[in-house]
Amino acid sequence: MRLLRGARRPLIVAGGGVIHSDATAALAEFAAATGVPVAVTQAGKAALPHGHPAAVGAIGHTGSAAANALAREADVVIGVGTRWQDFTTASRTLFADPRVAFVNLNTASFDAAKQAGVSLVADARAGIQALGAALSGWSAAPEWRERAAGLVRGWDAVADAAFTAGHRPLPAQSEIIGALRDGMGERDVVLCAAGSMPGDLHKLWRPSDPLGYHVEYGYSCMGYEIAGGLGVKMAAPDREVVVLVGGSSYLMMAQEIATTVAERLKLVVVLVQNHGYASIGALSESVGADRFGTRYRYRDPATGHLDGDTLPVDLAANAAGLGADVIRAQGLDGFREALATALAAERTTVVHVETDPLVPAPDSDAWWDVPVAEVSALPPTPAARAAYEQHKKAQRPLLAPSPA
Repeated sequence: MRLLRGARRPLIVAGGGVIHSDATAALAEFAAATGVPVAVTQAGKAALPHGHPAAVGAIGHTGSAAANALAREADVVIGVGTRWQDFTTASRTLFADPRVAFVNLNTASFDAAKQAGVSLVADARAGIQALGAALSGWSAAPEWRERAAGLVRGWDAVADAAFTAGHRPLPAQSEIIGALRDGMGERDVVLCAAGSMPGDLHKLWRPSDPLGYHVEYGYSCMGYEIAGGLGVKMAAPDREVVVLVGGSSYLMMAQEIATTVAERLKLVVVLVQNHGYASIGALSESVGADRFGTRYRYRDPATGHLDGDTLPVDLAANAAGLGADVIRAQGLDGFREALATALAAERTTVVHVETDPLVPAPDSDAWWDVPVAEVSALPPTPAARAAYEQHKKAQRPLLAPSPA
């Protein structure tokens, strides 16, 4: 306990193990008693409700600037139920204090040993309770708690601006997320899996219920959304289940809409149509490449490129053909009305809404290690390569030296 009691800038990173172990109440109690800020991974997103005094939001490549700033300054990091995946650590560039120490509470000894940390192999709930008892009377320094609270207020203001951006003629994806959260009940479940939406949800969603956030992002499984939503509805028929799916992921396994109709298991499917692969397009640009083949466009015979008119893809008609009720929402106000109608409906309802794929969510101020070509004839590539090499310098070794 000497390591924890001696921490000046402690930080908790809560992963999916907190939820799987039903440890959310124990975590909230521990955080309230000690004042240690709590950041959350994608799997642990709902481990602490938004608004808890210790909650600082999502961490990592798809995280909030608030949690990531605290991670850079932290001198002791307590990982609870997290596997320390690449996104969580921003490809091992996030924890910048050269002497940062890790204490890892996990049921798997392999994960508990990561980051050269002190291993605590135990159930998350039992482990948190034991740590709470051992640290009785100790709390984080007031100035560190104030630092965390100030960063959270700043990020909340950034998120609020993204929710109300007023982008025209098509709304931004962040505006759809904001309207969705306003329209859903506290026990309703939001579900997503692939594309740009999971990262935006990790940054921006404000959870209130530990089981209200279900985002499969370990393998970015395109097509999981509707099938996964069906499973959630079977497990929790008393909850409204809202599936968020982009047009490209919808095309992977839309037929499970028919299963929901056959089984009379109602889902609300928010089909966000941005006419392409927004996530891959943005990633292509980040490595100095063009958005090749990432938009639903005709090939232009003059240029030979896929930059002609938009393809006449009608996913709303497809959903109707699979047996769902379909509402074609126009703009953000239309989406709000359509969502309310869908939530009140008794059968699976698809809300189709178009968004602008070129409007990004607020920046997480964190990096992800995606290699960039060293040699390319494309003009943007050399600059992207230079930035890549600069970020690589900040990567920590896989086995960091133990603190003195």
